[in-house]
Amino acid sequence: MNRNPSPPSGIDSTRRKLLAAGAGLGACVLVRPAFALPGDLASAINAFTGGAAVRTGKVTLDVATLVDNGNTVPITVTVDSPMTATDHVVALAVFNERNPQREVARFSLGPRAGKAAVSTRIRLATSQKLAAVAQLSDGTFWSHTVDVVVTLAACIEGEG
Repeated sequence: MNRNPSPPSGIDSTRRKLLAAGAGLGACVLVRPAFALPGDLASAINAFTGGAAVRTGKVTLDVATLVDNGNTVPITVTVDSPMTATDHVVALAVFNERNPQREVARFSLGPRAGKAAVSTRIRLATSQKLAAVAQLSDGTFWSHTVDVVVTLAACIEGEG
């Protein structure tokens, strides 16, 4: 009685290749968000603005263009606005190009804020473009973008 299994037949070999390919494809789908495409930045901004046109100006995104450590990157966003009842910033949002989550932060403001400025620290997975977008009380959107080079990237396992 021979207990040695016979070599894989053509069907078994094809089946194993198909399973291996499926596992590889599954791994690509799981890893992909950390290496998202630059075009996704525009989609995230469009979701914030509801598709409205975004103009350049009025917003200043203050961030170092060369960052030593992506784990804690200080940013400040200011908007040229009088912050009166009739003319003020309604919302500010900061977006990134390559982190797993495109929208880094969102702030709601009003005339009682007194000054259209926010500061925080963010994580950057790698070198990328950042965009700050402000919605004014007249319904217009204004932005400023900055390219940031990160020499030591932040861990990209969790959310950016």
